Amino acid sequence: MRMPKILAVLAATATFTSALALAVQADELHVLNWKGYGADEPWAVEAFEKATGHKVVNDFFNSEQEMLTKIRTNPGLYDVVMINAAFNDQAMGEKLLQPIDVSKIPNAANISAEKAGSPMLNHDGKVFGVPWVWGLTALAINDKAFDTPPTSIGVMWDEARKGRVVIRDDAVEAIQFGAIASGQNINDIKDMEAVKAKLTSLIPQIRTFWSSENDWNQMVASNQIDVGTYWSGSADRAKTHFKLPVSLVIPEEGAVAWLDAWSIPVGAKNVAGAEAFINYMIDPGFYVEWVTKVGAPVSANDKALAGLPEDSFNRKVMGDPAVAKRIQFQAPVTDAQREQYLALWQELKVNVK
Repeated sequence: MRMPKILAVLAATATFTSALALAVQADELHVLNWKGYGADEPWAVEAFEKATGHKVVNDFFNSEQEMLTKIRTNPGLYDVVMINAAFNDQAMGEKLLQPIDVSKIPNAANISAEKAGSPMLNHDGKVFGVPWVWGLTALAINDKAFDTPPTSIGVMWDEARKGRVVIRDDAVEAIQFGAIASGQNINDIKDMEAVKAKLTSLIPQIRTFWSSENDWNQMVASNQIDVGTYWSGSADRAKTHFKLPVSLVIPEEGAVAWLDAWSIPVGAKNVAGAEAFINYMIDPGFYVEWVTKVGAPVSANDKALAGLPEDSFNRKVMGDPAVAKRIQFQAPVTDAQREQYLALWQELKVNVK
């Protein structure tokens, strides 16, 4: 039986409308990342959208655990997510990520072999994370509070700084920081009591805990703090972009190093857009502009890093072999370790007035 003409027209219209809606949805690219961390720079979003036709929809997290929760509870929502490589194993174990075809990401060819081959990002011959940038959780100081920048992590315990010290409210990072302060390997802590003792003695110094870049910057802008743990890229942005009196200090005792990578969640609706976005994020052109305009961590792309002046911080300081010897890259933390760290950290925090 032939369909009446009007019904045929309505059916065709509905089919077209449905196809158009799917096409519009497919052209949206849902990105999950830290706020103010490259992917949401207006000039970068505009350039990417103009070049590819994909509309970027940004969402944000304030901790790795919040990031994992968002992926778990919103299956299929995100197309690309930025994950600290040390948490990639956990996401993999929960089957939250899908393999990435790096042949469709041309700029990946220039990523350093060491970082591209990281066992935290590669499993059974498949890639589950494309290295983007790396940096440090070290110390940052309020330049107004120091005639000469400190060289030791011990400045955090200096009585003269009491009530003007901050530390990030993150159990894993805090325990690893305590490990460095007690002379231990952050990935193989032998004496947890020493870590506890060191952090316990730090608590009276603490003004407050911070969780976002904006928290830290506001406190230094209002001259409420002298020193605290901070991310290297954030310290660079504070000085370069916000013109704040902030300097990064890499203590002689060492610092925590991390590698950030881009991954594609299982169920992503716009894989092609995710591949294009990752390619753009590791592109030398984007990276040099990001560093110049805003400030950024160190690119995992050797070609991008070479695009910076030789005397730039990310090449001269972060590339210094002497610095490399005293930094420790984060490795994955087991669920049991994470629970232990969280319990200790919560116990310590209750004593902050």
